[in-house]
Amino acid sequence: MVKLFHRDFGTAGQPPLTLVHGLLGSSRNWQTAGRELAADFHVCALDLRNHGQSPHAAAMDYATLAGDVLGWLNAHGLARTTLLGHSLGGKVAMWLACHHPERVERLIVVDIAPRAYRSQAHRAEFAAMHELRLDLLRSRAEAELRFEARVPDWAMRKFLVTNLECDEAGHWRWAINLPALTTALPELERNPLAEGDRYTGPALWIVGGKSDYVQADDREKIVAHFPQARIGRIADSGHNPHIEARAEFVRLVREFLPGSTV
Repeated sequence: MVKLFHRDFGTAGQPPLTLVHGLLGSSRNWQTAGRELAADFHVCALDLRNHGQSPHAAAMDYATLAGDVLGWLNAHGLARTTLLGHSLGGKVAMWLACHHPERVERLIVVDIAPRAYRSQAHRAEFAAMHELRLDLLRSRAEAELRFEARVPDWAMRKFLVTNLECDEAGHWRWAINLPALTTALPELERNPLAEGDRYTGPALWIVGGKSDYVQADDREKIVAHFPQARIGRIADSGHNPHIEARAEFVRLVREFLPGSTV
């Protein structure tokens, strides 16, 4: 277990809401939506291991990732929390809810299903990051240009370079643990759940209407593991509804959670 970094968006004393980012993301991805949700909840966003400001470590299986989150909950005295996870974070949240349902008040999963994924886009993105000559790099803008051949989506190029950091001497490095994440990619792409895994508490899926991560036939898979699951679709959003359609995303979360003033 590693000690996870988190961002606290407030408000202490309110019901806890714990946010978990996706692959190559970090707690920074939740800054705007997190602050808006903090009007009604004590919102904390975590950095998974090998991401953001959390420690680096070789192991990256779902039990280990969920164990880090459990350790964070224990360290902060949270017997139960509403757990919200996006993409990879959604898979971690699914695993934790099914194996430790007593710790999860409610579950929110954003644009991911309980099944295996094999993404050629991910492999192209990782190849682009490995090919980048950090010793010759002068700016994030230059990195974006170098990614163009492998990563055609400009938004994804901008997202990838948020993981680049420059020290006072002008030397660039990856904030993520790129070797460990590359090795773990096949493990992270698999279905985190076994056939008998269940979470019978309240659950909400938020799906991007322009995303292909959750298909129509995934509904059966979701309900098999999460029989109380509701599925909300945001028509104008892709894979990142908390960024692309924030107002509607926040509305859906607030409607689902008791105690909201909205």
